[in-house]
Amino acid sequence: MGSLLTSWRADIPTVVITLVIGLGYGLAWFVARRRGADLPSPGRAACFGLVGLAVWLYTGIGAVGVYSDTLFWVRALQTLLLLYLVAFGLAAGMPFTVLRAALGAGGQERLDRILNSRFVTGLTFPLVPSAAMLLTPWLVYFTPWYESMLRNGTVDAVSRVAFVVIGFVYFYSRLQADPTPRRYPQSISLLITVVESLADGVLGIVVWLGPVMFTDYYQEVGRTWGPSLRMDQTAGAGILWLLGDVLGIPFALMVMRSWADDERRKARQVDAELDAAAAAPATKPVAAAAGSAEPAAAQPQTTALWWENDPQLSERFRRR
Repeated sequence: MGSLLTSWRADIPTVVITLVIGLGYGLAWFVARRRGADLPSPGRAACFGLVGLAVWLYTGIGAVGVYSDTLFWVRALQTLLLLYLVAFGLAAGMPFTVLRAALGAGGQERLDRILNSRFVTGLTFPLVPSAAMLLTPWLVYFTPWYESMLRNGTVDAVSRVAFVVIGFVYFYSRLQADPTPRRYPQSISLLITVVESLADGVLGIVVWLGPVMFTDYYQEVGRTWGPSLRMDQTAGAGILWLLGDVLGIPFALMVMRSWADDERRKARQVDAELDAAAAAPATKPVAAAAGSAEPAAAQPQTTALWWENDPQLSERFRRR
């Protein structure tokens, strides 16, 4: 446990990337605040900096980065932190909202065009980021990808950035806190969350019960301390199985909150439309008596059910 605070290494790519993103976010926040634009809450900014960037930096230069090439379970921890926790923190910080608030009218128009382009629309379709999130760990552990990361520093650095990007697109499209091309019901997000929890469990069980993986590499490392190769892999399987679900709890809570907010907003809208529809027949006879010689009884009467006359409900039930 002491090595968590005493083991460090130089990871230049991670330092540069997190520094550039952090400075960009901070500059955009400062400019938008000087303009008096509406900004996310300070908690969102803290989530971006502490949960997103700080954890990302630590996975590269801290003990997680130091031992990621030595212990199977540490590499599993690093992968999950980048895919889930770091990506979630960055998406929850609403970077596109902050950037848009800092831009002028022309810049906002260009950003809106990019976010509403066909490429981004297709990329954020629920099945696309969800499939990428589900398949990435399987591809890492059951293709040459994993050993390539261990043996090649460039592949390792690019792969870790790719994990963050895949996770960010996933949480960006699911949280829908930032401007998105299309907004999907949060009930879909809840369903996807359940499916992903099952998939994480299956991956953990397969790694746990399967043969010892990547023995050639770990024997070359020549580690004479710590757990055996089998116990090391078992610990990694537990991380893939359980920690993935634990890291998904904050996201699931945010999705449930967004779902409840959407339902309350829809309920208020339906109530307002129903009140307007109920008040409309009461005003028609008065208008007829004041400005028309035609008796009120001669006014056209509708025979449809009340919900068939409501535009939102009729569309929902597909009856016009």
